[in-house]
Amino acid sequence: MEPRKSILYVPAGYGRVYDMGAMQSTFLSDGAETADTYSISEWWLEPGTPGPGIHSHDANDDIFYVLEGTMTFVAGDDTIEATRGAFLRVPAGVKHDFRNDSDARAGLLNIYIPGGFEQDMPAIVAWFASQKG
Repeated sequence: MEPRKSILYVPAGYGRVYDMGAMQSTFLSDGAETADTYSISEWWLEPGTPGPGIHSHDANDDIFYVLEGTMTFVAGDDTIEATRGAFLRVPAGVKHDFRNDSDARAGLLNIYIPGGFEQDMPAIVAWFASQKG
């Protein structure tokens, strides 16, 4: 059956986890399940944790929904303090970043359209590991 024509269920606590120290992501759906049309992941940052750094995607929109806490987003020329329930769409080509400047754990749901983001995760994890110590 085609990936997008079958039901996808991921129980709580499951998914593909990528550990980057004080930042962790869990991919709930990605290329294999969506035929590379989107990917969905959770990102959790411990207090005072920087994000991935300013970057942009040539052909992908990034959609963020704050699940818990306060996340600081940089999107284009704007800095946005987004609390639980806030939504942000960053169009392709716009420089952006997120971080947790607060003193509490914060999390967000990310939808990346079209998909394929998970292919970059091993290199991202390796880069964060190289920054330790």
